[in-house]
Amino acid sequence: AEDDYLLTTKLFCGMCGAMMFGECGTGRNKVVHHYYKCYNAKRTHSCKKKTVRKVWLEDLVVNATMEMLKDDQAIDAIVEMVMQLQDQESTTLPLLEKQLKETETGIQNMLNAIQQGIFTASTKQRLEELEKQKEELSLSMTTAELQKPKLTREYMEHWFSQFRYGNPNDRDFQKRLVDT
Repeated sequence: AEDDYLLTTKLFCGMCGAMMFGECGTGRNKVVHHYYKCYNAKRTHSCKKKTVRKVWLEDLVVNATMEMLKDDQAIDAIVEMVMQLQDQESTTLPLLEKQLKETETGIQNMLNAIQQGIFTASTKQRLEELEKQKEELSLSMTTAELQKPKLTREYMEHWFSQFRYGNPNDRDFQKRLVDT
């Protein structure tokens, strides 16, 4: 697009729920108008939603978001939701922990068998396989933990509070605010 549409991929039609996208057109007096339009209204004509002026809508969203971020209770609620989401999202780590526990149980069972005098080439090979699997799982768990560091409540509160005093007319600030 010629112009930067801040709400692209974040704006949905209130009538049909389809995504709205940025579009521009030239009026009769050769003035270029920028606006958002419903996908269904444009492509399938199944929605009656009219176009919405870009500058008006983006200013409305930025100002409403800044007002919301001035409220300490709103920031606390957002931080609480992010903390819950952060705890829920990690599905890989619990799975790796479960596999590691099963592997350690297998190693312990092999050691018990060896202690009882059952020692063959296959028990030795299986024990080595389990030890290797344990190493790989430990490495995978460490990698997964490093890839997605946990954010603290204080860090998130500070992060959201930085938007309280930004310039709502600065395009870079608007982009950061909307993206966040």
